[in-house]
Amino acid sequence: IIRFGPDTTVVESQFTIGMSITDPDGPHGVAVAPGGGDMYITTAHGLPGGSLWRLRAGQQVPEGHVILGAFPATVQVSPNGWYAFAVNFNFYGDMVPSSVSVVSTKEMVELARIVTCAMPHGSRFNPSGTRHYSACMMDDMLVEIDAELLKVARHFSVTAGSEKGMDGPPPQRGAPAGAMASHGGHGMDAPDPSDKSCSPTWAQPSADGARVYVACNKSNEIVEVDVAAWKVARRLRTRDGVYNLAVTRDGTKLIATNKRDQSVSVIDLRSGTELARVPTSRRVVHGVVVSPDDRYAFVTSEGVGSEQGSVDVIDLASFAKVGTAFVGPQAGGIDVLKVTTPR
Repeated sequence: IIRFGPDTTVVESQFTIGMSITDPDGPHGVAVAPGGGDMYITTAHGLPGGSLWRLRAGQQVPEGHVILGAFPATVQVSPNGWYAFAVNFNFYGDMVPSSVSVVSTKEMVELARIVTCAMPHGSRFNPSGTRHYSACMMDDMLVEIDAELLKVARHFSVTAGSEKGMDGPPPQRGAPAGAMASHGGHGMDAPDPSDKSCSPTWAQPSADGARVYVACNKSNEIVEVDVAAWKVARRLRTRDGVYNLAVTRDGTKLIATNKRDQSVSVIDLRSGTELARVPTSRRVVHGVVVSPDDRYAFVTSEGVGSEQGSVDVIDLASFAKVGTAFVGPQAGGIDVLKVTTPR
C-alpha cells in the first residue's frame, strides 16, 4: 500500500499473500471494490489453479479465497460490487481456449467459468456494468460478455486487414498438434516484421461505454471499436509494446503503458495524438490506474530479475513524473484504495 501526497510517495505497508511458500503463487491482479471496503487479489501462478483472495481494505487479513483456472491475471469488481471477473491467462501447455471466471464477492464462490479464447488478458466492465471486455493474445480477439446472462455476447477480430465483429462466442479452433503456449516474454519480445497480428493485451471501455480500446502489443497500435456498430472506428499508432490502458473519467485522455519502450503515453482521445511520453523508473512497465479526480496516473513497472519494481506517479496536467516508490520485484496490478483530503 503506497501513500502519495504533496510532499512524499512512500510505501506505507506491505504483506504476504498465497497458500504455500514452495509454490510460486505470486500476486498479479489487484482490484478495489466500489466504496473501498474490500480489495481482491489474484495469485496467478498457483498449481493446479490460481486463486482470488478477498481482504478487508487496510487490515491485510484475508477474508476468503477461491481457486480459479490456470494463471488468473487481471481482475475487476462489477460497479454494483456483487461480482469479480478474473481472466484465466493460462500459458501452460497447449494453446487452447481459456476462460473468464465469475466470482460472487459475498460468498467467494465461482459462479461461472466462461470459455473465451487463448490467453485472455485485461478484465474491464463498461460504466453501467452490463458488459465485460477482455482480449486474447493468441487469437487476436476482443470478447464481450453479457454480465447479466454470464455468457459471451459478441467477439471481434482485431487483426489488421481481417477486422470483423460477430455475435456469440469465438470459434474454438484449438492449437495445432504439439503446439505449446509461450508467454513470449508476456509482451516483451519484439515481433517479427512480417507478422501483422495484433496480440492484444488489454481491452478498455471508454468513459461513456461507447468505445472499447484494444492494445495491440505486437503491432504497436490501439484499435478503437465502436460498440454500437461493432466496427473499427480508428487505429491509433503507439510506442513500442503498448500493454495496459486506462481512461480518465472525463473521457478526454487515454493512458497507455509501453512495455518494450519503458514509457507511458498520454493520448488525447479527440485527436488521437500523443500529448506526452513519460519514461518510467524501471524497465518492463506494466499496469496503470488513474486517480478519481483525473489528475494523476499511477504506473507499475516489474523490473528485471531480482531488481525492485516501482510505482511512478505522473501528473496528467504537467505530464511530469512527480513521485516514485520502489516495491518488490514483478510489480503488476494496481488500483486506488482511497482518497483522503489533507486537514
